[in-house]
Amino acid sequence: MKKKVILLGNEAIARGAYEAGVKVSAAYPGTPSTEISESIAKYDEIYAEWSPNEKVAAEVAMGASIAGVRALASMKQVGLNVAADPLYTFSYMGVNGGMVLAVADDPGLYSSQNEQDTRAVARAAHVPVLEPSDSQEAKDFVKFAYELSEKYDTPVIVRTTTRLSHSQGIVELCEREDVSDKEYVRDIKKNVMIPGHAKFRHPVVEERDKRLAEDGADFPVNCVEMNDSKIGIITSGIPYQYVKEALPTASVLKLGIVNPLPRPLIEAFAAKVDTLYVVEELDPVIEEQVKSWGIEVIGKEIFTLQGEYSANMIRQAIAKEELPLENPATVSPRPPVLCPGCPHRSVFTVLNKLKIHAAGDIGCYTLGALAPLNVIDEFICMGASISTMHGIEKGRGKEFAKDWVAVIGDSTFLHTGINSLMNMVYNKATGTVIILDNSTTGMTGHQDHPATGKTLKGETTYMMNLMALCKAMGIPNVMEIDAFDLDAMTVAVKEAVVKDEITVIIAKSPCVLLDKRKRIPYIALADKCRKCGMCLKPGCPAMSKNADGTIHIDDTLCTGCGLCQDLCKFSAIRKAGE
Repeated sequence: MKKKVILLGNEAIARGAYEAGVKVSAAYPGTPSTEISESIAKYDEIYAEWSPNEKVAAEVAMGASIAGVRALASMKQVGLNVAADPLYTFSYMGVNGGMVLAVADDPGLYSSQNEQDTRAVARAAHVPVLEPSDSQEAKDFVKFAYELSEKYDTPVIVRTTTRLSHSQGIVELCEREDVSDKEYVRDIKKNVMIPGHAKFRHPVVEERDKRLAEDGADFPVNCVEMNDSKIGIITSGIPYQYVKEALPTASVLKLGIVNPLPRPLIEAFAAKVDTLYVVEELDPVIEEQVKSWGIEVIGKEIFTLQGEYSANMIRQAIAKEELPLENPATVSPRPPVLCPGCPHRSVFTVLNKLKIHAAGDIGCYTLGALAPLNVIDEFICMGASISTMHGIEKGRGKEFAKDWVAVIGDSTFLHTGINSLMNMVYNKATGTVIILDNSTTGMTGHQDHPATGKTLKGETTYMMNLMALCKAMGIPNVMEIDAFDLDAMTVAVKEAVVKDEITVIIAKSPCVLLDKRKRIPYIALADKCRKCGMCLKPGCPAMSKNADGTIHIDDTLCTGCGLCQDLCKFSAIRKAGE
């Protein structure tokens, strides 16, 4: 009897890669995909790395595929945008060893800046997509994806979502397949995509789509469940689970391959039911194609284009049930905040005091946009803080831009910030860039990157020197300052923003969650407190007001960073025990 275990969807994807004989895995951490690579790193048989960004990760996997081994690249949905450049071309080239991209979408925007639908990107790139609905399928579909990849000479996307990535299910484990490396044969007409070669590969890709659409009707990842023929539902992924809960007697076509769609299978199913629905989260990718074939189907007329679905939503929309749902309980709002002792709070306190606008980036520090810090004015995507500040200066002039800085994390700077900073130097910009170096990729759970000195496998490696890197670009003013040194940070920012040249300030202090030592908390002295509220301005969660207006510090939350003491002018805050 085979062993069965409980795995998260992401862990199951990693297990599928292991069982499929994958030898190379590359990724950049991004919720909800991060645990895929962290799980893969536990398998000694697989080389696994954190790459600087998703484009590099995809290219590493593509290189391994060209060499003849099975490879995996993992990322979240917006990371696919970064990897799209090589993906569109690699789709033309095809594979040697199987190549799979595990891409995690985020319906409901739990940790993303948009609800991008990977299926739409895959259609444009002519890349097949498999979509599992539970952990067992997550493992099995990855293994099947490698079979498809090698049989049809194509990269394959396995699409997951937040709900699947972070849900648990029972998974039956199998042994690792002994997959022989494919022979490498030099073939420049297939692997060198100059225009003269690419134009002959495009028809090959179109023909591949047709074959997949025809053959897909017989793929084992699809399932027809015929019950009451009055209602038929086409669905895939996690929404399948909601459909089965809400409408257990309906007939269901559960699609495992969602691009290209298996048209013969869909047409045959549609002919057997009276009323046909498509239940899919986000974009009407399936619905619009089915309608284009002349099949009557109901979809987004009754369902939303936003967020996650639920069984109750389906009951109300299709079964027209009036559900006895109570109004949700009223609870106090809990907006996300920077952790007590976060070094970003110290930097933002200085910027707020100086009334500096910040072009923001993606990371924990994006929370600097919220009250009471109110520093970040905009953010778009990874690495964009530096580029957008550059655009602000070029659009409105140097004097306008002197009220602005760009803030970016150390991992994000290495992801795509380097090119943006290089662009500033090349195009004779002015401006101040603050690299918030907390020595980790904090927002996604403390993953390493090229400046931490550790690989994904935990091995010691060269530690990228951010100061030397910036100086090598030709930037005249580069300095490293302790993020908690308020006086030095204030002087540095004041001097930097008035200069007609580029300044980079590296605000360095490790993420407080990395330091596991017991820290001495601070206490507030009520008899000395003048109730001025200066210590409350940074918005530390450990601090609150007593009924009489004096300050209270929760010693279970306080990390002993000392920011509040630095801000107090009346010696009303001191370390416990002093």
